[in-house]
Amino acid sequence: MDFALLYIVVALGLSTVLNLFFKRLGVSQIIGYILTGTIMVYTFDLRYMNDSKTLEHIAEFGIVFLMFTIGLEISLAKMNSMRKEIFLNGFLQVGFTALIVYGISHYLFSMKSTPSLIISLAFALSSTAVVLSYLKTSKEIHNPYGQRATGILIFQDIAVIPILILLGFLTNSGGESVGVIIRDTFISAVLIIGLMFIVGKRVMTWLLHFSASSEVDELFMGSVLFIVVSAALLASFMGFTYSLGAFIAGMIIAETKYHHKVEADIAPFKDILLGTFFIVVGMKIDVLFFMDHIGIIIAIFLLIFILKTFVTYFVLRLSSSHVLSLKTALALSQVGEFSFVIFAVASMGGLLKEELESLFVLVVIFSMIVTPFFISKINAFVSFVSHHQYLGLNIDAFISRRDHVILCGYSITGKFAAQNLDKIDAHYVIIDNNPKHVQEALAQGKEAYLGDMSKLSLLEALHAESAAAVIVTLDNVEKKRAICEAILKHTKDINLIVKVSTLEDKENLKDLAITSIVDDKLEVGRLLVEKMITCKLRY
Repeated sequence: MDFALLYIVVALGLSTVLNLFFKRLGVSQIIGYILTGTIMVYTFDLRYMNDSKTLEHIAEFGIVFLMFTIGLEISLAKMNSMRKEIFLNGFLQVGFTALIVYGISHYLFSMKSTPSLIISLAFALSSTAVVLSYLKTSKEIHNPYGQRATGILIFQDIAVIPILILLGFLTNSGGESVGVIIRDTFISAVLIIGLMFIVGKRVMTWLLHFSASSEVDELFMGSVLFIVVSAALLASFMGFTYSLGAFIAGMIIAETKYHHKVEADIAPFKDILLGTFFIVVGMKIDVLFFMDHIGIIIAIFLLIFILKTFVTYFVLRLSSSHVLSLKTALALSQVGEFSFVIFAVASMGGLLKEELESLFVLVVIFSMIVTPFFISKINAFVSFVSHHQYLGLNIDAFISRRDHVILCGYSITGKFAAQNLDKIDAHYVIIDNNPKHVQEALAQGKEAYLGDMSKLSLLEALHAESAAAVIVTLDNVEKKRAICEAILKHTKDINLIVKVSTLEDKENLKDLAITSIVDDKLEVGRLLVEKMITCKLRY
């Protein structure tokens, strides 16, 4: 017990110091956590803990809480709207990548069919932990390329289930047929969906309502932790991954009014446990084996990097622009953490040689170490090679900004509002979710970004609480209300000016504490009379 506490204290201290140092260099904190794990293993001779199931379970809950927070942002309605990104793009990306890797392994390198199949399925997956952590931190998860990457990652997490079922069938010694396994899995899926969406939804809503009404933060936080862990354990009991259960729980809570508070309260637990996951990844690094095989590890990584980038690009290019396809493909070009599970299960079942498992695990780790260095440079790289101006938000530009005006929407009304803001020399920034409008604003020399103002993360990045005013010029009444609700939840102390065009618009917004509602028809009528008064009357 004393040694366990010593290891925890040293790991906390070491990771903090390393990440403070890397923060100054602009290096991802993921690297600090991985190095912490490697240093701990060799300093205290903990290599015997590399295969510790308890440690891996604790580390896996970093992914669990990450997937829970992703679920909070993807309600059932949004998942339905993202069905192409999740199911079509995800299926094509995983399917084509696996087929090509299998062909190269089996026919080019003459590997047996079973190891080739395992390698192809493992390398088809990308890193949810690395990519989603970056997208959430950089606030790019709500940008078009972030949405496409998120959709494919969600499908990959779902795809882990049939992959593990297939491995179970290949290593099965009980003689069960594939039909029986598929039948049992289907029944389990129906049961877990039924339990969580019918019974679980009512329980979660009831629990969050009463814990929130108690006005005791510890009770609310305890309720959230209970929901996440219970959902994860239920999914695991049914034969699925922990993270899938947490993701479904997040989707259910996303339909309630508590999702913003839950997301804010859960963030520290997610970050700490995600750090633990990467420390465990670092503990798996065999430095001597890595140095002996560094050439082949880098060669395999580069081959997979190039292959996955091309496959993902061409899959997305069927329905997306060149720039969006290239950004998403580069972001998903690494190998993911679920590959550890696939290789471990295959090795234990005698489907993969131990030496091959060690080699491929190091390829996965190497890709996860390299990814944070280049993923933050994707926008700049794509802008350079495509001669395309990046439309994403530069967070650093808003750190110390005060009393700026946020102009939401740059269609006809937005353009006229910008002209009048220029006349009074106001400092303003334009936010629009239409790339064409943003490009127009940038071409006119204005500060404009692509984004959705109904997202809390974007409001935080814009420092909306420090803005002099927010002007909403959109016509879509549902989007307009969502934006107003998000702004007023983010900060009550703000001048919110909203344009309306119909009585229905005004009625829809009347229950919100909007500073000023401008009726365009009413204003046109007033201006007509003003012009008439200033005209010379003819007798």
